[in-house]
Parts: sequence; structure tokens; C-alpha cells
Amino acid sequence: MNTKLSWPGFKILDRYILRKFLGTYIFAIAMITVILVVFDYAERVDNFTESHAPWSAIIFDYYINFIPDFINQFSGLFTFISVIFFTSKMAYQTEIIAMLSGGVSFRRLMWPYFLGALFIALLSLSLNLWVIPESQVACVKFRQTYFKKYKNEQYDRHIYRQIEPGQFVYVRGFSVNNKASYLAIEQFDGTTIRQTLEASDVTVDPETSRWTAQRYIIRSTDEQGRESFQQLRDLDTLINLDVRELGRVEQTIMTMKIGELNQFLEQQRSKGSDSINLIEVERHTRYAYPMATFILTLIGVALSSRKVRGGTGLHIGVGITLCFTYIMFNRVFEEFAKSGSLPVGLAVWIPNIIFAIIAIYLYRKAPK
Repeated sequence: MNTKLSWPGFKILDRYILRKFLGTYIFAIAMITVILVVFDYAERVDNFTESHAPWSAIIFDYYINFIPDFINQFSGLFTFISVIFFTSKMAYQTEIIAMLSGGVSFRRLMWPYFLGALFIALLSLSLNLWVIPESQVACVKFRQTYFKKYKNEQYDRHIYRQIEPGQFVYVRGFSVNNKASYLAIEQFDGTTIRQTLEASDVTVDPETSRWTAQRYIIRSTDEQGRESFQQLRDLDTLINLDVRELGRVEQTIMTMKIGELNQFLEQQRSKGSDSINLIEVERHTRYAYPMATFILTLIGVALSSRKVRGGTGLHIGVGITLCFTYIMFNRVFEEFAKSGSLPVGLAVWIPNIIFAIIAIYLYRKAPK
């Protein structure tokens, strides 16, 4: 009696295709990762030497944390190339014809492909939501520690933020040691500045958000336009401003896990921040890009399952063109979203919608 357990609906053919799919994908990603690391090391070896960066930090703090982001950036492209490469090869060896002639429908043939796409999409989603933000924190710390030009890479020289409706803060010369050369808090009444607090050589406690300075001044303007001026000592004030908000928004949100990103978005909404579109683009992109794995897989199979003059090279050429077109569409519509020209959710998902339509069309034209 055969007691061997098998996955319901999972056949030898499925294992064959899935093994080729994931094997080609992993091999392609591994090869390009090794090449990239070699080139990156050759470019940065002088920096490593000058800063006396230890090998343990270079390997475990920099490259180990650098690799997940790279894999995720090229995941869609190499999913596409992997599908086209081995499917085209099967088509030219008449394996696809044999499968369809043997009674396997094209829809059934897609099952192992989508199973592989599910694995890659879940991997990409996990990287986007949790792993990459954590690894980016480590990469930023490494660059700030060992690369001179990155000492203050996450902070602009001049920072202007809204902290409450009608209240703004200006910070100049903020650095990683939580000090700033100048701080100004402006209180507006409509378009008129009613009060300004100014201080030099300020320090902030990231845990309590309290700002301190030895001296500060307060300028006030009453409703009749009369100005008053006070010079005071020992500033110790609480500002509704997280230290993370002082960073360049696009770099700061890249280091936030999805829970932190959602909280940060709500925080900025309550303050009426002008960075809301940037944050929403980041959040939608983290979901939209992994979902594209299924679309690109379907396009890849539909394109490469038919014999055409030009062989595998033609399939790969057409596939890469479509894939880079998808990446270009992503970048273009992200800019529309950031500028407010289109609703963020719609703009980020438009490339997926367009290519889903292309995928369905190609699927209908694929050999049955």
C-alpha cells in the first residue's frame, strides 16, 4: 500500500516548472548580486581603507543590509527574465506543445507559475514592509560612521516644518548629535506672524522632544502691529516635533517599518504637513510592487510559450522592453502622485492596472 503523501493537485509537471522557475530566479539574483557587490567594493575600497572600517562592519553592517534592498529592486525584472528564459527554452524544445497536447490546459499550466510568483511576491512584500527598513537603518549608520560625505546625509541645511495648524518651526544646521545652530518657532494668525521664538546653539532630547538653549528671544506683534522684544535665558520647551521629522522625508520614511510608517502618516496628517503625498506614495509602493510579480509572470509566460522567429533572444528582448517600460511608468506616475497631480492611490497603481490589461490580452492570445 502506498502511503506517500502528496500535495492535492500538485503533480510532477508542477514540480518540474516550479523548480525551473525558482531555480532560474535564484541563480540570476545571486549572480547579479555577487557582481554588484564586487563592483561596489571596488568603488568604495578607498573609503573603507581611509576610515579604517573593520571587515566585520563592512560585511555584516553594510553588505548584508545592502543586499535585501538590491534584491527587491530587481526582483520584478529577474522574475520576468527567469520566466521568459526557461519557458522560451521549453517552447523551442516542444515541451509546451507536448503538455498542451497531453490534455493540460493553458490555465492549468499557469498554476506552478503562479505558485512561484506567490513565493516571490511574499518575499518581496516581507522585504518591503519589515526587512528593508531595518536594514536601511544599519546602512545609514554605517555610512555616517565611515564615510565623511555622508555624515549628515539625512538632514538638509535648512529645515522648515509645520508642527501645528498655524505653527511652524525652522531649524538650521541640525546634525546627528542632536544639536542645531539655530531654532525659530513661528506662530501665525492667518498670514501674519504673531510671535517668534528664536534661539542659537540648541540641543534636543530625542526621547522627550524637549529643546534647550542658554539664551533665546521672543518677538511678538499685537493686532495693532506693535512689536515687543524679550531676551530670556535657559530655554526648555517641548515641541510637537519628532526628531525623525527633521530628516529628509524620502530617506526617513525608507527606514520605517510599515507600522511606524502608518503612525508617521497619521501624525503628519494631524499637523497638516506638506509631506503627506510622499509618505502615501511610499506606503502604496510597498504593496503595489510585490503585486506586480503576478502580472509580470503572466506576461512572461504568455509571451514566451509560443515559438517565434528569433528564438529566446527575441522573447527576452521584448520582455526586457516591457519590464523597463513598467519601471518607467512607475517612476512617472509616482512623480504625478508626489506633486498632487493625481490621487496617490490611483497614480501608484495605474502601471499595475495597465500591465494587467496587457497581461490579460496576451494570455488570451497565448497558444491553447
